[in-house]
Amino acid sequence: MEPTNQTFQELVANGIKYTIPRFQRDYAWDQEQWEDLWADIETLKDEHYHYMGYIVLQQKGQYDFTVIDGQQRLVTLSLIILAAMRSIQDNDEKNKERLREITARFIGSKDLVSLKVSSKLSLNRNNNRFYREICSLLKSPNPRGLIASNKLLKNAFEFFLSKSIGITGTEIAAFIERLTSGMVFTKIVVQDDLNAYKIFETLNSRGVQLSIPDLLKNHIFSIITTNDDIIDERLDDLDEEWSAIVSQIGENNFTYFIYCHHNFKNNSSKKELFIALRQLINTPEAAYAYLRSLTEYAPIYASLLNHHDEWWASQKDDYRAVRKYLEALNLFNIKQAFIVLMVAFTKFSCKEFIKLARYIYVLSIRYNVICHNSPNEQENLYKQIAQKIFNKDYARASHVKNGEEFRKLYPENNAFFNAFEFHKIPSRQYSKKIRFLLAEIETYLDHKVDYTKTSLEHICPYHPEQTWYEYFGEGVKDIKDRLGNMVLLGKDELKRSSFKDKTDFYLNTPFALAKKIAEYKEWNLQNLNDYQAWLAEQAVNTWRL
Repeated sequence: MEPTNQTFQELVANGIKYTIPRFQRDYAWDQEQWEDLWADIETLKDEHYHYMGYIVLQQKGQYDFTVIDGQQRLVTLSLIILAAMRSIQDNDEKNKERLREITARFIGSKDLVSLKVSSKLSLNRNNNRFYREICSLLKSPNPRGLIASNKLLKNAFEFFLSKSIGITGTEIAAFIERLTSGMVFTKIVVQDDLNAYKIFETLNSRGVQLSIPDLLKNHIFSIITTNDDIIDERLDDLDEEWSAIVSQIGENNFTYFIYCHHNFKNNSSKKELFIALRQLINTPEAAYAYLRSLTEYAPIYASLLNHHDEWWASQKDDYRAVRKYLEALNLFNIKQAFIVLMVAFTKFSCKEFIKLARYIYVLSIRYNVICHNSPNEQENLYKQIAQKIFNKDYARASHVKNGEEFRKLYPENNAFFNAFEFHKIPSRQYSKKIRFLLAEIETYLDHKVDYTKTSLEHICPYHPEQTWYEYFGEGVKDIKDRLGNMVLLGKDELKRSSFKDKTDFYLNTPFALAKKIAEYKEWNLQNLNDYQAWLAEQAVNTWRL
């Protein structure tokens, strides 16, 4: 698996052929990517080389490779060469010879009878026939009922055909030479899809975004078609089912979804996940069962990600009360709990599910938001809770709350108080989160408030004038983001008013925390500490089981 750098010309030399897996995603690049690539090609006039990134291949034979990652780039570069060939007028022998040589080197070989091209690059089952037509005719077919990805292939070919590639055969041939020798890839060859998965993990950890959902899909569909006894219509249905699952979850969330889905029945780390799935999905029957289960849980997980999702209102029981708790989990980006909630939705009654959501919400504010405890330990214990719910060891929300796993996670009152008493949150970056927390305390103090309709008021201003230094000294810079230095107001009109003017205003608002601040005669470090200790007591009671 030693990476090597190769130009596009070297990649396709010496009879090498590339196959896009039958079930890999369709061609997906559009004008934004075409324009970016063309801008890169334009730099070759001065810079001679342009780096195209990693291409991950699986070797099937001496000259045969499966493309694990790199399809979009390989196909698009081939379309550029085809568009350049189309621009060559073949009315003289030299140009005919050029076209034959370019076809043989970069596109493939022509059948002597049908003149159809046997391409160096074979696309997936949805795109291959259309791509071969472009290769053979040097023009894009225009039949009725083109699927979206074939329209993209057509439009890409025509986009590059419109570019200034050259006028004479000599100029166009020089362009193709410059393009194919200037585009450089890092080629990584793996022996099987398990090694490909490991490569994906390594590259992703270094910021190169590759698609693990595609790799999983390829494995599942290759298992389903092991006996080659499935008709195309059924494959189309399965393809649609897979696309529906991914589109509901979103590609960025998909890997964590399958991790959660796997771990409420099993127990695998993220690094072991693909190995475990390969072992689990080893027969067509197992593959079908896995797809059915993903289809069942995908809408649940997608709705956990979006508390506004209409799916909650469409359920038979009134699940709307859960939205408040999901809003908090999503606001603070706490996804570890989704494995528990996802399986609990299928096992608990509506009433018990909402109770559990509240317990997890309270735990999350204490554990994640204020105490900043280990998310890895939390994730492992949540996996254990989810497995017990799935196996019906825990049948009610109270079983979870009183279980050993939840008790290990739940910060006791003293720990929560101590963490809250001097807690800071950067207010310029996280104003919405602070407003949510303060609004929850306001609600506990019998003033129900919508945090989205409030403004955040700094008692000692974020950019204090010199008079505030008299109360805090140089420490004034350290207290601006303390929770005890902020209250909610309907409108923030006070700006840099004196503390006396502020407290006069606070007394005439309905906000409980502002009225509490108005009890102080001056705002200094001692009173700030005293107030935030009082605020921590209210927080203990606000988020309490």
